[in-house]
Amino acid sequence: MELFKHTVHALHGMLVKKDISAVELAKSVFARTDAVEPQIHSYITETREHALAQATAVDAKIMRGEAIAPLAGIPGALKDNICTKGIKTTCASKILANFVPPYNATVVDKLAAQDAVLTGKANCDEFAMGGSTENSGFFVTHNPWDTERVPGGSSGGSATSVAAGQAIWALGSDTGGSIRQPAAYCGNVGLKPTYGRVSRYGLVAYASSLDQLGPITRDVTDSALVLNAIAGYDVKDSTSINAETPDYTKALVQDVKGLKIGLPKEYFGAGIQPEVAAAIKQAIDQLTAMGAEVKEVSLPHTEYALPAYYLIAPAEASSNLARYDGVGFGHRAPGNDIIEMYKKTRSEGFGPEVKRRIMLGTYALSSGYYDAYYLKALQVRTLVKQDFDKAFAEVDILITPTAPTTAFKIGELSDPLAMYLQDICTIPINLAGLPGISIPCGFVAGLPVGMQIIGKPLAEATIIQAAYAFEQANDYHTRFAPLGEV
Repeated sequence: MELFKHTVHALHGMLVKKDISAVELAKSVFARTDAVEPQIHSYITETREHALAQATAVDAKIMRGEAIAPLAGIPGALKDNICTKGIKTTCASKILANFVPPYNATVVDKLAAQDAVLTGKANCDEFAMGGSTENSGFFVTHNPWDTERVPGGSSGGSATSVAAGQAIWALGSDTGGSIRQPAAYCGNVGLKPTYGRVSRYGLVAYASSLDQLGPITRDVTDSALVLNAIAGYDVKDSTSINAETPDYTKALVQDVKGLKIGLPKEYFGAGIQPEVAAAIKQAIDQLTAMGAEVKEVSLPHTEYALPAYYLIAPAEASSNLARYDGVGFGHRAPGNDIIEMYKKTRSEGFGPEVKRRIMLGTYALSSGYYDAYYLKALQVRTLVKQDFDKAFAEVDILITPTAPTTAFKIGELSDPLAMYLQDICTIPINLAGLPGISIPCGFVAGLPVGMQIIGKPLAEATIIQAAYAFEQANDYHTRFAPLGEV
């Protein structure tokens, strides 16, 4: 089998045994990218010279007999809203088309400490605003399982890079489902950690109280390995949790006996594609047969989570994106005075979806509407979190669909409200700051279906164990998108 189809842990074993070299692995991934990138469009910026230099350094370590870290020499991609020193970070926006950060995000430094190899910066919805990667300021990314369909978003390029063999692992950011939903659409494992578990320093902010970085990988073991590399307290991030970080690979246990699983009834009603619901039910039956206990629970404020999110997130976005005015950095349009320069810069630099959310957020924060909209949304957020707290008093994990449907066709959801509804299963988890993982649990008409496992705060190990036990009883994670093979 081609090297680009292997997992992180399998490739690590090959490197340690000197069956392959890191340079050989990098070149295999580059060759795959050359073959499929014209159909997929995963990358905004490729970093091949940088990657080969990193791979060469890893090979030198191996030749000297030095121990290497689990990610050493393994090629991976970063969503293009993660700052990389000396490498363009565009947020898929024309306003930052030529921005080169003077510093690394904390996760980038942590990955460098493991000698991970960076293949490039992956396409995404502009400033991570969207659920399909159709809102990139540069180009649309295509799903490797069906190139006429979206890969999900906003971390669509990260998901496709892994699904198409253009990277072995990737990092995405998740504000309302932007790791888990594209992972579901592309047949990957996508993990959103507890808010604050992974440093946000160097992640270009969309909605600061919701954003979280996490891995997109081939299987659950790889997810645990990448999370081990990036998790931990960071003094540079005021929202970082100062708590001990466990070794998540110790949760890779094939045992769910006695595990109490809650099924929120609100997640299995109208709007869920029947075939998706059937795949989730089949997965739950399998977990029950393996010894898990299942009961129905209720999260009664779920219906209010979506409107609350689309007040809170745009409000924070309107504040965070105020800095892009053509003065300090990024695109600047000429103007007769500073006000005209501001207006022209932002009009030219931002795409329609970003403008839509800035306007929504500014309106929600404006005088006379703050209490009626933004404050009310924050109160609803508290109720959503309380729903989860009550449910977790009875169960260990919750299971839901990751997305209400399989991947839809490019251009099919032109109505923004219809697009927003695709995040209905993932948004409440961000509002509550909880960890969630999406794993493949079946296929509908050749398209992957994702199952979401939600845990208590800082209970990443619990959801990883449940995901691993299910994964090991199936072969869904071993299937590879047929791109270029038919």
